[in-house]
Amino acid sequence: MTAQQTKPRRRLPIPPLSVSRLRTESLAGLVVALALIPEAISFSIIAGVDPRVGLFASFVMAVSIAFLGGRPAMVSAATGAMALVVAPLAREHGVDYLLAATILAGVFQVVLGLLGVAKLMRFVPPSVMTGFVNALAILIFMAQVPHFAGEGWPVYALIAGGLAIIFLLPRLTTAVPAPLVAIIVLTGVAVASGVKVPTVGDMGDLPSSFPVPFLPDVPLSMDTLRTVAPYSLTLALVGLMESLMTAKLVDDVTETRSSKGREARGQGLANIITGFFGGMASCAMIGQTMINVRSGARTRLSTLMAGVFLLILVVVLGDVVAVIPMAALVAVMVFVSITTMDWHSISPATLRRMPWTETAIMVITVAVVVATHNLAIGVVVGVLASTALFARGVADLSRVTSVLDPEGGVRFYSVRGDLFFASSNELTAQFNYSEQGVDRVVIDLSYAHMWDSSAVAALDHAVDKFAKHGITAEIAGLNVPSEELHNDLSGTLNSAH
Repeated sequence: MTAQQTKPRRRLPIPPLSVSRLRTESLAGLVVALALIPEAISFSIIAGVDPRVGLFASFVMAVSIAFLGGRPAMVSAATGAMALVVAPLAREHGVDYLLAATILAGVFQVVLGLLGVAKLMRFVPPSVMTGFVNALAILIFMAQVPHFAGEGWPVYALIAGGLAIIFLLPRLTTAVPAPLVAIIVLTGVAVASGVKVPTVGDMGDLPSSFPVPFLPDVPLSMDTLRTVAPYSLTLALVGLMESLMTAKLVDDVTETRSSKGREARGQGLANIITGFFGGMASCAMIGQTMINVRSGARTRLSTLMAGVFLLILVVVLGDVVAVIPMAALVAVMVFVSITTMDWHSISPATLRRMPWTETAIMVITVAVVVATHNLAIGVVVGVLASTALFARGVADLSRVTSVLDPEGGVRFYSVRGDLFFASSNELTAQFNYSEQGVDRVVIDLSYAHMWDSSAVAALDHAVDKFAKHGITAEIAGLNVPSEELHNDLSGTLNSAH
């Protein structure tokens, strides 16, 4: 093992809240707030509701999760995946049913969090995580294309200028986040030149008042529950999947740990609060989270400030925000997509060294996410594909060897590997049931492990077949868990097992 392989992973502590840290967190929150505005409006349009529903959701969710969540510096707000899920409900039953679904989704998430759903993240393979990250980068870029495609050279020039500022300014100073400087400079250039380019104001009307809590106007009946529950459960699962995957990504980027269980419960509580304030269901926003982290944010303060700045910008400074060119925000998001992509994972050298199965899983994950525009579906498919390939590989590792007793009459079979539904079917085909001169066999499982009832059924079947040919079969060498499983189930399983 090389020194590089044995080197322990360095964990960076959460920085103390000094004046410098306060400035970094606040400025990062401001950049995130500016990036949240067009996204929240766009997702409201997707859901078929007033822009205020998405904007209020982003504000309430960001502020709530700053106190309730388990991943510092992660930003939660209205997202495209959640909007797509809830759009049919809003279209058929109205916004009040959407809010009821949001509240119930939060309840489901709290319950799932208490049941330990966050622990399932350990079963997400690295290849799926890599595919998740690469698909995220592609989706972030694709989401920007409608904002500049066919808009003419002024928009292209502003985007190029914004990217130049974002990439080059950190070489001179990091006192101010480069994305914030790019937004300010491009807005100044657009206003001073009088050039006609799409602006934030073109996305939709901004709210003129602060959100207040209220009860959704829906009947408290079983019919209402049957209507919203399927949407709520889907929202809960999609939201938790995206939030926990994002939390894991931020863990890796910042080299710190976070509480996934608290994050799951916090997402639920924050969605309950959001629903009562007139907001749509929300979850972690991966693009805005990466803006936050890349801007140097590491604490909950940045998430809180993102929510506070968002409300101030859209309610108090709406006229100023409306003139920001979309090209400035597109430049920021393109930068995020470039820095999010795991370029090392797709380099020719890496692809040559990587086992083909891991590359295939990564590609499958990316393809499904890009095709469905749903990160949760892509991750589930990637995990299932990884599980299938793993089962196939483990099944192939089960081997049976044998040796005949020198004195004759006894054949010793040695079974190695994991015995479960994928490998047990092949086990029985590796015995010779009618060997001449043999009246007793010993099946040694000292180097094997039985995982399920199919393994017990396979051994019972083998013993029965030997008995039909007048050969006594003895099973030996079972470890403790395998012996307990065998003792409990042997003789009780029929051929269907």
